Amino acid sequence: MNLPPTGRTTEDLLAEVARLKEHDLPVRGGQVTAYVYDTGRAEVNDAATAAYLEMLEVNCLDPTAFPSVVEMERQVVGAVADQLGGGHGIFTSGGTESIMLAVKAARDSSRRARPNLVLPVTAHPAFHKAAHYLGVEVVAVPVDLATYRVRAKDVAAAVDADTILVVASAPSYPQGVIDPIEEVAAVAAAAGLPFHVDACVGGWLLPWLRAAGAEIPPFDLSVPGVTSISCDLHKFGYAPKGASVVLFADPAMRRKAYFASAGWPGYTIINATVQSSRSAGPLGGAWATLQALGREGYTELGRATLEATTRLREGIAAIPGLRVLGEPESSLVAFEGVDVDVFVLADEARARGWFLQPQLSYAGIPANLHITVTGVTLGGVDSMLKVIAESASAARSRGPVVLPDGLVDLVAGLDLDALDDAAFADLAASVGVDLRPGAGQPEMAVVNTVLDALPAAGREAVLVRFLSVIYGS
Repeated sequence: MNLPPTGRTTEDLLAEVARLKEHDLPVRGGQVTAYVYDTGRAEVNDAATAAYLEMLEVNCLDPTAFPSVVEMERQVVGAVADQLGGGHGIFTSGGTESIMLAVKAARDSSRRARPNLVLPVTAHPAFHKAAHYLGVEVVAVPVDLATYRVRAKDVAAAVDADTILVVASAPSYPQGVIDPIEEVAAVAAAAGLPFHVDACVGGWLLPWLRAAGAEIPPFDLSVPGVTSISCDLHKFGYAPKGASVVLFADPAMRRKAYFASAGWPGYTIINATVQSSRSAGPLGGAWATLQALGREGYTELGRATLEATTRLREGIAAIPGLRVLGEPESSLVAFEGVDVDVFVLADEARARGWFLQPQLSYAGIPANLHITVTGVTLGGVDSMLKVIAESASAARSRGPVVLPDGLVDLVAGLDLDALDDAAFADLAASVGVDLRPGAGQPEMAVVNTVLDALPAAGREAVLVRFLSVIYGS
C-alpha cells in the first residue's frame, strides 16, 4: 500500500472497508462457531459501540490523567470479583495478557532459578506463550482420555522444587470440561504453590449456566487454594474484543503483576498490564455491555445457551458417524468422526456458510471439530444440526483426504529456514493449497491433514510459514 497523494473521504474509506471485509466470516447470527460471541441483541451491541467510541482516545497509560479509567475499571473488575469469589483485579486486553500477568506474578514471587509451571495438556497455549516470553519451563500433564480432565494425582507427581505455579481450566477449551478444581487446589496448597484457574472462557459463563440450572462444580476464588483466576469479558460477557480480567486472592500477588521503571529521565512508568499506552475503548465497551445486559440479561442468555447446548449435543450424537467427546459442563462442544473425516466435514460446512473449528489430534485425543455455543445459537440450532448432518454425509461420500505418497515425510524433513516464502507458497500450491494473492479461500482439509500427521514442533514450524506467506512482505 502506498499513501494516497491526498486524503480520502470517510464515505470512500468505509466503502473500501466493506470491500476488504467481503470474504470475512460473519460476526453476527451464530453461523461462525468460534472467535465471535453474539447475544443476538442489537441494542446491546449499539450501547457497547457507542461507549467504545466515547472512550477510544482516552489513554489508560496514566490513570491520574484520566480518572474515568480508574472508575470504570473498578466497576468492571468489581462485577467480575462479585461473581468469582472476590479478589483484586486488573483489566487486560484478553485472556493471553491475563494469563501472562498471572505467570509473571508467580515467577516474580518465587524467584526460582529455573522456574516451571505445571499444567494439563489441555491448558490453553497462552500459558506456553507466557512461559516462552518469561523464561519459564512448561511441565505438561496428560489428561484422562475418558473424561479429558486432568487428574490431581498426576499434577502432584509433576510438581517439583522449581515449580512456581499450578494451572487448571474451568473449562478447558478443547472439550469444554471442567478440571477437578478443588482437588488440584488441594495439591497446590499442600505444596505451598499458587494455583491459577483459567476461566477465560468459563468465568462469565459458568455462573449464569448454574443460575439456569446446570450442575457446575466450585471453580473460583471461593475454593481454598485458588490464588488467581482469569475471565474474558469479550467471550461470554459479550463485550467488544480486548476485554479480560485477572483476579488475585492476595493484593500482594497483584502487585507482582505490575511493572514499574524509574531508570530514565522521562515520565513516570508504572503499568498494570503488558501494554503501556492503550485505548480505553475496550474498557468502555465492556463497562457498557455489563450495564446494558445486567444480571437479568445474563441469566436469560445463560438459559438460552444451556438449552442450545443440550439440543446440540443430543443432535450431534444422533447423527451417524459422529461422537461427542466427553461430557462438557460448559457450552463448548467437540465431536469426532467415527467413519467421517472431520476435516472434510468442516470444508463441506464452510461451503454451506457455516464455520466449525477444526482441532488437531494431540496427546491421545482424536482430531475433532469444536463448536462454541453462545446466546444467539438457540435460534439456529436446528439449522446447524441440518448442516452438520448434510456435511457429514457429503464428507462420507467424498472419503478422507488422501495425501500424495511421501508428502508428510517430505514436509517433516524440510529445512524450512532454507526456503523463502515464495518457495514455500509454490510447495503448498503443488498439493492444492494455493495461498498466493488472489487465489481465494483454499479448502483446509489437506492443510489440516498434513498438520495432523506432524509432531507439534513440525506443526508450529509449518504454521509460522503459512502466516508469513499469507501476510507477505
